[in-house]
Amino acid sequence: MKKICILGAGSWGTAQAVLLCKNVPAVCLWGRIEDGLEDMARFRENRRFLPGVSLPENLALMLDPEEALQGSDLVVCAVPSQALRRVLLQIKDFLPPDARLVNTAKGLEIETGMRLSQVAQDVLGEAIRYRFAVLSGPSHAEEVAREIPTAVTVAAYRRDTAIYVQDAFMSPMFRVYTNPDVAGVELGGALKNIIALAAGIVDGLGYGDNTKAALLTRGLTEITRMGEAMGGYPRTFSGLSGMGDLVVTCSSRHSRNRLAGELIGRGRSLEQALAEVGMVVEGAPTTKATHRLAGELNVEMPITSACYRTLYLGQSPREGLEILMSRRKKHEVEEIAEKLPGW
Repeated sequence: MKKICILGAGSWGTAQAVLLCKNVPAVCLWGRIEDGLEDMARFRENRRFLPGVSLPENLALMLDPEEALQGSDLVVCAVPSQALRRVLLQIKDFLPPDARLVNTAKGLEIETGMRLSQVAQDVLGEAIRYRFAVLSGPSHAEEVAREIPTAVTVAAYRRDTAIYVQDAFMSPMFRVYTNPDVAGVELGGALKNIIALAAGIVDGLGYGDNTKAALLTRGLTEITRMGEAMGGYPRTFSGLSGMGDLVVTCSSRHSRNRLAGELIGRGRSLEQALAEVGMVVEGAPTTKATHRLAGELNVEMPITSACYRTLYLGQSPREGLEILMSRRKKHEVEEIAEKLPGW
């Protein structure tokens, strides 16, 4: 592999560029003027999104997508989920015909409810399917860029594509597993952001560890239930892109979703919280898209419903929690109870 192009110069795109520069001779980071690319070129640091991390010498910064993509063996999409379609439309004529494409954003397209691999196929055609992969798991940009030990998973429809991406990203401090369950890995990464918003709301309301533990546990059940309904395998949601990402996003000081939820729990509106965070909070549009999909698929998602009502319908966070706690009595694991005599 001679060259990698990364689309998106935010914190995650920059962190991946720093990581990949250690493995590949030429890495190009494409972004926009408004992303601060000129400032990054001048100071060799992303002072806005990833301060304190020096950019490697073999990292080129480019504004022209055609120049950035030329000769690339691997293209990494690190733009927000709601911008993916627009960016793919912008670069589709310049994408090298044999290049693999790996998406590293976590979300659902709000207008269509599509997973991001489906968005890529919709824009680039069915042929991209076997050159497409998704990278997901507990991986905050701030820690990856500083070589904090991290483990993630890469999913693809073809084993050779997954291994190709695995080889590109693998390093002594960045461990990459492979998984054939594209839908499950995408959905684990997207849906956990809803639970992270809820976890932040719990923090903002001043509740404790018991509350957070219950939320994460029942949140994982909810993610798995919806993930299965949308084509994922249950076991995937116990892995890095499910439970792993859920734990880190619900507890970390780096988590934008948890921080936005905490601000909402303290009384901010969604709009105020998003403005205060100042970066993309993927859980907000994902909550809206998932709430709609849950209705269409008849999937019970009480935590998602509570988040939706708080974010978009004006329900108070405390009232939402009270409704969750007062739901009808039920078994924790229905399928076990159904199989045992006397239950």
